[in-house]
Amino acid sequence: MSQQKSKKTLINWDLVSVNPNDKNWNWKDLFCFWGVNIQSIIGFSLITSLYLIYDLSIFVVFFGTVLGSILVYFFSNWIGKPSQKFGLPFVVLLRSSLGISGAKYFGFFRGLVGIFMFGIQTYFLSKALVYLVRVSIFSIQPTLLDHEFLLIYFLGLNAIDWISILIVMLIQINLFSAGMIFNKKLINFSATFVYFGMLLFFFAVLLSDVKFTSEAFITSFNYENFLSKDNFIPLVTVSGTIFAYFSIIILNFGDFSRYVKNTSELKKGNLSLILNLIIFSFFSLFIVSGADAFLKQNPESLTRILTNPTDIIGSFNNLYITIIALIFIIISSASTNLIANFIPSQYTMINLVPSKLTFKSSSFIIGILGFLIGIFWLTYLSQIGILSIIDTFGAFFGPMFGVMISDYYFIKKDNLANKDIYSIESQGSYYYSGGWHIKGIYSIILGFIFSASTIWNSNLVFLQSYSWIIGAFVSALVYFLLAKE
Repeated sequence: MSQQKSKKTLINWDLVSVNPNDKNWNWKDLFCFWGVNIQSIIGFSLITSLYLIYDLSIFVVFFGTVLGSILVYFFSNWIGKPSQKFGLPFVVLLRSSLGISGAKYFGFFRGLVGIFMFGIQTYFLSKALVYLVRVSIFSIQPTLLDHEFLLIYFLGLNAIDWISILIVMLIQINLFSAGMIFNKKLINFSATFVYFGMLLFFFAVLLSDVKFTSEAFITSFNYENFLSKDNFIPLVTVSGTIFAYFSIIILNFGDFSRYVKNTSELKKGNLSLILNLIIFSFFSLFIVSGADAFLKQNPESLTRILTNPTDIIGSFNNLYITIIALIFIIISSASTNLIANFIPSQYTMINLVPSKLTFKSSSFIIGILGFLIGIFWLTYLSQIGILSIIDTFGAFFGPMFGVMISDYYFIKKDNLANKDIYSIESQGSYYYSGGWHIKGIYSIILGFIFSASTIWNSNLVFLQSYSWIIGAFVSALVYFLLAKE
């Protein structure tokens, strides 16, 4: 009895292979998945900044964006295929290359980054809600905002701030812990809803003055000297920037691809990332250039191009536009938080203590930690350079990817001992040396040194956009040389 129980200590119903009947994601679902990943304030600002701020040729930015998304496409296919085939999340597959203990603790690096970013994103999400609440109160009774009670601050937050961050956190925990069936519906709704919202704002800008806004959109681009050799470095930089933006999700893409029907749907769905970028770029650029032209009819109202959506809506000074836009921002930011931070943290938390934690219980832990991070973000965490520490933890992601790919495709030849991947018995295929695969650990640490050097060494900062790929390549090569027979 005890032996049987011992063999099952790594088994958790949220980590076991997906039931074939539940593999119902198709390319349309992955289209929404990638849509949600780009539909954020950061994504909006990144795309519009590349096109409008840095005075680059439109073709350099466009082809750089496409090139970067093609890199994401191939890397996502490589890491997504084994999870789709075996129905396993990222941290369980990591046991094959790092051992059952190595996967538990190195995989948790992804969870730590996810929890921190979840808390930070929740803070900014709550600020959007605060903005919405304050705008609503101001429209009803402006003097209420000057009430003494609302001028009392604790940890840099007043009563509206505290209530907003608490509400945002409770709603996220309640929704995100419902399971992947509900999360799929949430992702699809969010992507569709936000694109619908962008379509509305596109027509609102266009129809304000069709000729004026169209000319502003066309003349905002620089078409000159696309074939110049001087554009090579900007092209590489743009593609690296786009890849770096999506790299946070690549490592744990298997958490989602495990639900995809087959590899054909997986590849078509990942290819839709390029379509998403084209659609999102068009809407974003038209809205920004049209809004900029409209606002500059009064030159005193604007001195620079606004690429942050909250800055844009604030400049219009229109209550209805502000409220509608903030609703779209809140929904898009929450769904991005779900995909990029919450779900990866859930799986890594469960894998840390598989015999105790579930989707529900891990969600509460993430929520509590995220809440603490959120309330201390403004007054403490943002002041001590915590993002540099998070970037350093993130430097493990590329090397972990490299080891997993090298192990699965070149060492294990697409094979996996599904039974042994849950076994802590010393005879198990993935027990290695006390649960640690030393060759895999060594390869990751070596890759991490190369990857993190682009953060630590000021002379290598220009390579930071490609640090993920550098770490992945070094670790994959070293692991292959060490592990091959």
